[in-house]
Amino acid sequence: MAKRKRGEGGFTLIELLVVMAILALLAGIVGSQYFGYLGKARSQTARVQVKAIVGALENYRVEMGGYPTSEQGLKALVTAPIGAPAWDGPYLAQASGLIDPWGQPYLFRVPGKYSEVDVYTLGSDKAEGGVGEAKDVGSW
Repeated sequence: MAKRKRGEGGFTLIELLVVMAILALLAGIVGSQYFGYLGKARSQTARVQVKAIVGALENYRVEMGGYPTSEQGLKALVTAPIGAPAWDGPYLAQASGLIDPWGQPYLFRVPGKYSEVDVYTLGSDKAEGGVGEAKDVGSW
């Protein structure tokens, strides 16, 4: 077996630690960018879904003569409420469209605070207000 000379082959522990530190730094930078884009994408998805729900509510209003009641909720867009013979839905293709990107049901208010009807989500923090991904997204 040949003897290795000093300085030949392999990496030292310090060299490996330096490389690992550089990789961790790069992962941190890329990761923060990724999560920033993910938050923006969820907010944009919520805006699109709110518009779709408002459109479905308008179709419901035209056929039924008014918006669903608070008791009926947004579920009335997908399944016929009891005692609604004029219902000709579903007005929204899937019930999953009533769930926001953070896994919470969209909120619905009739009469609305900002218009005849308000559809909104409280964002990632599930509380009113907020900034960024935690900002409320609504039909107003």
